[in-house]
Amino acid sequence: MSKVYVFDHPLIQHKTALLRSVETGTKEFRALATEIATLMTFEATRNLELKDVVVQTPVAEAKVKMLKGEDIAIVPILRAGLGMVDGMLSLVPNARVGHVGLYRDPDTHMPVEYYCKLPSDIDKREVFVVDPMLATGGSAVAAIDFIKARGGKKIIFLCLIAAPEGIEVLQNAHPDVDIFVAAKDSHLNENKYIVPGLGDAGDRLYGTK
Repeated sequence: MSKVYVFDHPLIQHKTALLRSVETGTKEFRALATEIATLMTFEATRNLELKDVVVQTPVAEAKVKMLKGEDIAIVPILRAGLGMVDGMLSLVPNARVGHVGLYRDPDTHMPVEYYCKLPSDIDKREVFVVDPMLATGGSAVAAIDFIKARGGKKIIFLCLIAAPEGIEVLQNAHPDVDIFVAAKDSHLNENKYIVPGLGDAGDRLYGTK
């Protein structure tokens, strides 16, 4: 079964609290989502492989460690997932970025695919799938299904807010995918929104309703 990491870092908790507030406007919400994604990426990339290299300092040669390869792909689930990409790229600027487009059918609450574009070498990359919300888990499961069908193997899921129901669904569907979460909330309401959550992340990121 996959592991679930819920961040307890004070900066992440503080910024997530601000993100939730109904008083937080679009500009600040967007900046906070970027900052939280950056902080989460720092921890989520902890297990990237390193190699020994030698560099010349102004004083002497130094035996140091560098990334073995920068074979990383960031795949946001459109549209809200885009709000986390810039923050991640600030730490891994050479990562390739793919896109998976899904929307939730308002009647069935099931994900419907309308777009999927991934790096051609997705099978060789460590893939970070990102979406601010993990509610029912349907979109996350579907996105990872699409990525695996196209060759993706090593996949991590990052989100800002998660419901227990969504975590369970994702773990059951993809037990090999670890989950990184800024905050784990109480439950889903009758409309499948996370409680207490933060509302619709896409609308709050882009000022739409």
